[in-house]
Amino acid sequence: MVEIIVAPNAGFCFGVKRAVKLAEESSHITGQGARVFTLGPIIHNPQEVGRLKSMGVKPLEDEEPHEGDAIIIRSHGIPPDRERELRSKGLQVIDATCPYVKAVHDAVCKLAEEGYFIVLVGEKNHPEVIGTLGYLKECKGEGVVVESMDDLEPVLKHEKVGVVSQTTQSEKFFKEVVGELALWAKELKVINTICNATSVRQEDVYQLAPQVDVMIIIGGKNSGNTRRLYNIARSLNENSYHIETPEELKSEWFEGVKRVGITAGASTPSWIIESVRSKIEEICRELSYCS
Repeated sequence: MVEIIVAPNAGFCFGVKRAVKLAEESSHITGQGARVFTLGPIIHNPQEVGRLKSMGVKPLEDEEPHEGDAIIIRSHGIPPDRERELRSKGLQVIDATCPYVKAVHDAVCKLAEEGYFIVLVGEKNHPEVIGTLGYLKECKGEGVVVESMDDLEPVLKHEKVGVVSQTTQSEKFFKEVVGELALWAKELKVINTICNATSVRQEDVYQLAPQVDVMIIIGGKNSGNTRRLYNIARSLNENSYHIETPEELKSEWFEGVKRVGITAGASTPSWIIESVRSKIEEICRELSYCS
């Protein structure tokens, strides 16, 4: 029978667990005549968002919240002026911003106050980055988002540069950016704000992917940290696949395999991980594809 190895740090991180718990706890508000919304999907996992929606906690889309309704700031955080706007409308604001994301906000303000031009290593359209840029503006700082090495060109004219990172960034890319800036800036200050949860999940993949025949990465297709886990796995094992649900598994992936590795992004609940593991066992048992 196939051996299935689940990475030790797969699935929910601390910040996501906290956000989901706050969302679950807020569902009681609906019984008091108020509605509960999240600013966008509370985490990057459609299945978990659907589960919370069934409890009355749904993403704010076409509806307009009324005074007294609750609005949850998701784990990615939002710009401070947006939060003030929500409070001014008489909404109950529940702040589920991850504490590690708040640490990035504090870091950019600290660097801005010290006069550094700030490099934020991250994805330009990611909600966490957008929220962090809002804090940079609030602190009257200047900076750019670096998503590729090409984005560094306008930075090189600055002599005093500070660097922070989106919490779910690739450590490898972060090191490349810092290394390049070290050759140009006269003064460089680096605050490593990559969350430890991101680091250990990536390290799990570096260890596990080369040791298995097939590597399965579970998580939302819109989840940046899950995509990075997949990219790492793919670079080490060509038989790596990114799925959201067990229904996406294909029998031919497991023909003749002996070991299967599983990991999951920080927004993937344990119940989905377990359902994928069970489905792989079922495929191997019923079709006798696995060694």
